[in-house]
Amino acid sequence: MLQKTHSLAGLLAAESVMLYFNQPLVSWESAAALMVGCLAGPMADIDKPGSTMAKVFMPLSFLLRIVGVRHRTLTHSFLFLFGLFMLLSQLPEPLFWTCLIAYATHPFLDLFNEQGVALLWPIKTKFRLVPKFMAIKTGSFSEALIGIFLIIATVLIPAVFFYQNGYL
Repeated sequence: MLQKTHSLAGLLAAESVMLYFNQPLVSWESAAALMVGCLAGPMADIDKPGSTMAKVFMPLSFLLRIVGVRHRTLTHSFLFLFGLFMLLSQLPEPLFWTCLIAYATHPFLDLFNEQGVALLWPIKTKFRLVPKFMAIKTGSFSEALIGIFLIIATVLIPAVFFYQNGYL
């Protein structure tokens, strides 16, 4: 999937977390969480040379390349998610869950790609949620449809939440 798709998924995750914790979406805390979500969503691609995240966090990306981390392995694994869980556990709860869930959307979306994801890394087996012939190719029309769905959900979820809680 492309960075914009992962960013949208991270944004939706952050927005959902803020609503879950009853944080007003128009606040500094929510603005920070939404920005974190947009960055955490595509962050797993730091292991892909040439990706935006690899360029932005070049020293870390370079270190991953030196130690031989390949794309869709360590940074897309349950082991990495657990490490992130431990590393971020001291953050305030809404920010903690925003980071973790937004990051987790990345390997989840990549499970629909034909290449699959090494969720159990260092075991090299890659997993997909759909058969290869149904998998979504990066940059394809199918991915664009997912992006449209994420945009609609990003608008509808808070609208429904506000309507149900009497804010609208």
